[in-house]
Amino acid sequence: MMTQTERRIYLIKKLLKEQGKYYEIEIPADEQEQKNLLRSLFNVRMPRPLEKHFLQIQDAYLREETKKKGITELVDLTPIQEGIYLWQGDITTLRCDAIVNAANSELLGCFIPCHSCIDNAIHTYAGVQLRHACFEIIKRQGHKESTGGAKITPAFNLPCKYVLHTVGPIVKGHLTDKDTQQLISCYRSCLALAEKNGLQSIAFCCISTGEFHFPNDKAAEIAVQTVKDYIMEKSSKIEVIFNVFKDIDHKLYESLLR
Repeated sequence: MMTQTERRIYLIKKLLKEQGKYYEIEIPADEQEQKNLLRSLFNVRMPRPLEKHFLQIQDAYLREETKKKGITELVDLTPIQEGIYLWQGDITTLRCDAIVNAANSELLGCFIPCHSCIDNAIHTYAGVQLRHACFEIIKRQGHKESTGGAKITPAFNLPCKYVLHTVGPIVKGHLTDKDTQQLISCYRSCLALAEKNGLQSIAFCCISTGEFHFPNDKAAEIAVQTVKDYIMEKSSKIEVIFNVFKDIDHKLYESLLR
């Protein structure tokens, strides 16, 4: 059985060889630098199939890395309201039916090596299969994903079962009514898609904040109100986790939910 170091070196060598132009890169001795290099190679890789043996090694490696970070079970969380949870942590370590990814319109994930966005993290720890699955969705529909819509894929190596990909509005200057309506659509589309697929729990990230510049306070208000409206209108029993990473977002959601 291979160690994590052996798996990591194997994956790096295979990806360097596949990339061609990076083949001469020397593999660093430092463990963290190796991890950064592997993540970078995952991030820049274009969507295409890989051999079964590579995927087996990659899957074992990623699942062990996630296990080391610590998996959070939905059943261990305490609801802040009936059927609604607030949890601060790494969404790639959460075990529930589905997590929501704040995607770009191509659904291909973030190509910037080791970028800190949620899109990068989800694609990294799900494995290369996720980018390929998203590529196939776009290929079939023949156009980029519309803002406010949602698509579903398996979660591959993440603890959750599925990933829901939604494209939030990019705010340029002043917040507009169109921005607001598109963000509402993101939440409603994800909830509807989750229920259509028989899912009982969904974890939302802070869609469109950060890189897409939607004001955090307004985004939180929209998220909470839209979810509550949907649950009431549909008499839905779906459990919703509002996942936050930053302290500022935790304070905003806690204030709204308490």
